[in-house]
Amino acid sequence: WRAGKRSRKESHKVRETHHPSVGSGKMTKNIRITYLRRSSYRTASNKVQAVKTPGGRLTAQYIKKRGKVPSCGDCKQELHGIPALRPNKFKHLVKRKRTVTRAYGGSRCGKCVRERIVRAFLFEEQKIVKQVVAQRSTKTKK
Repeated sequence: WRAGKRSRKESHKVRETHHPSVGSGKMTKNIRITYLRRSSYRTASNKVQAVKTPGGRLTAQYIKKRGKVPSCGDCKQELHGIPALRPNKFKHLVKRKRTVTRAYGGSRCGKCVRERIVRAFLFEEQKIVKQVVAQRSTKTKK
């Protein structure tokens, strides 16, 4: 191999170098690790953390994305009782862990469900009142 190139094992080592930004002349660790997977770009799905193995070697440990708690479709608040998981893990959960046993469970929060029920009830009451008024008006015309 050429003088400028380093082997994979060497690139994992921690090299102590003099860092120009440190004015006191102290030695600081210059941590350089290589990616272990195919993607060589620092993207959201390719996050790594430098971890020292029991053998004393520095290696890249891949960090998984954090899950997001499902939110209510109406008020956008986080739903209680449902875990924050990535879609793939969420898909494999048992149904009772994915939802809440209630109408609109896992989709709407309790407050919004209550509002919907009350609103539907009031609309039905309004329809009945309109029918009664219409019947009375027809009786008075006859």
